[in-house]
Amino acid sequence: MVAAASDLIYCLDALHAGFLAANPGVTVKASTGSSGNFFAQISHGAPYDVFLSADVRYPRELVTAGAAHGPSLTLYAIGRIVVWTLRKDLDLANPDPSALLRGADVRWFAIANPTHAPYGRAAQETLEKVGMWKMAQPKLVLGENIAQAAQFIQTGHADAGIVALSLVLAPQLQNVGRWIEIPADWHAPLEQAAVLTMRGKSNPAATRYLEFLRSPAGREIFEQFGFRLPPMNP
Repeated sequence: MVAAASDLIYCLDALHAGFLAANPGVTVKASTGSSGNFFAQISHGAPYDVFLSADVRYPRELVTAGAAHGPSLTLYAIGRIVVWTLRKDLDLANPDPSALLRGADVRWFAIANPTHAPYGRAAQETLEKVGMWKMAQPKLVLGENIAQAAQFIQTGHADAGIVALSLVLAPQLQNVGRWIEIPADWHAPLEQAAVLTMRGKSNPAATRYLEFLRSPAGREIFEQFGFRLPPMNP
């Protein structure tokens, strides 16, 4: 049982195909959502074996609380964010979304909820960096997670927004709309970490799953979906 951050919603298919090819007797069941919500669920005993968070903070807090196995904590990827739109008339020549947010053409701008979604926090930090956080409030549409924020843009319920690069590079969205990457130094690094829960600690298949994430094959998949890679574990 895998709990995975929503920026992995498309990446998981490739990861699980690779893992199951080497582990044909294992059944993997995955749920995707915001990292903060999964943190709360696992803290209260939700039956997950592995937690793939969009940041490292939540797994570390689970370890501190005794709900996850400390030695298993693994940085598996570093996320990237982009401004994305399906509107052909909007100018994406600059990663600074200030012009979009000031313009009358953009009524709604989607981000993930910063309260519990690490990609939402990165979006907030970006808007603060360019001096637009307070001014943007009337136009913001908050997704429960980064996948929902992307869905708002895809369905036309938002004119543009800040989403994960891993989503717009996925085959399902690869040729949909236009995007421009936000500089990495405009927000805190999205260091994404996985950890075995205390339930997963005793599940050999869960241990092998985590090993696959940090294997060359797993890392290659993350790279294909636009993630930067942390240093290899010794």
